Amino acid sequence: QVHLVESGGGLVQPGGSLRLSCAASGFTFSRYAMTWYRQAPAKEREWVAFISRSGGSTNYVDSVKGRFTISRDNAKNTVYLQMNSLKPEDTAVYYCNQGGTTTFPWGQGTQVTVSS
Repeated sequence: QVHLVESGGGLVQPGGSLRLSCAASGFTFSRYAMTWYRQAPAKEREWVAFISRSGGSTNYVDSVKGRFTISRDNAKNTVYLQMNSLKPEDTAVYYCNQGGTTTFPWGQGTQVTVSS
């Protein structure tokens, strides 16, 4: 059974940083590209960052380019999202999932709130 457990969120001031983690189990992690998504209040869920199976290729939504970095540790079955220079518009619940056209069951997400 697939489990995705996101953690690392919290309340941070504008300009601050957070590092999110997503621990995966129930599937062969190294065989899947992974994606971070986010969902702000009253908005659709959107993809934020993508990483290939090996970690050698990444891609980001324009609004986070240069500020966020996605990475993964296949030995730990974990994908990370380093978020720097956070802005109030980054406030959302952040989720991870596989990077293909289908999705695994969603985890509970981790809340990121950027506010002074």
